[in-house]
Formats: sequence, structure tokens, C-alpha cells
Amino acid sequence: MRDYKKFTVWEKSHNLTLQIYNATIKYPKEEIFGLISQMKRSSSSIPTNIAEGCGRNSDKDFCRFLYFAYGSANELEYQLLLSIDLKFIENEEGQKLLFQNEEIKKMLNGLITKLHADS
Repeated sequence: MRDYKKFTVWEKSHNLTLQIYNATIKYPKEEIFGLISQMKRSSSSIPTNIAEGCGRNSDKDFCRFLYFAYGSANELEYQLLLSIDLKFIENEEGQKLLFQNEEIKKMLNGLITKLHADS
């Protein structure tokens, strides 16, 4: 079993989730059950899946949960792009969040690649 808190990608994705929660406070109230809810769910799903994968007994299972986390990061990317286009979030703030999300995706991809190489 692995300690998910020791993974930099988990820490970065946890911090991104906190930032998403803060950013969506400014969104229109009518989006509370729409885009806000989706963004909170997809962002929190990234560190959640990393944590769940760390609790599994094999690299294969861990890798499967990393793929789920990667999928959630892709969802969040689109939701951020949509938020920028709808002007729910300032372009500069949105670009910073997109950059962090892209960094997380690269880290997940690197970890997935390493797990495949080790097996």
C-alpha cells in the first residue's frame, strides 16, 4: 500500500481542487447545480482517485485509478475553457488553473508510464 500524501501529483491536485472551490464562489448562482457542481466533482475526483488507487494492492489497480484521475483532469480542462468563454472566470485566472491542470496531467501520464514500464 502506498501513502497518497507522499505523491506530489496528489498534493498539486488537492491544491487545484481548493482553488476551484474558491474560483467557483464568484460564478452565477444559477450554476450552483450545473457547472459549479461539475467542476467541484471533476476537480476533487483527481486527488480522490489517486488516494483510492494508493489503497489498492497492485500496480495494475493503481494505474487504473490514475487513468480515472486523468479522465477527470480532462473534464476539468473543458469546464475551465467553458468558464473562460462564458466569462464566469477572468481569463488570467482561468489560464493559471489550466496550466496547473496541464501540469497534473503530465505528472499523471509520467506516473502511468513508469508503472507500465515496471510491470
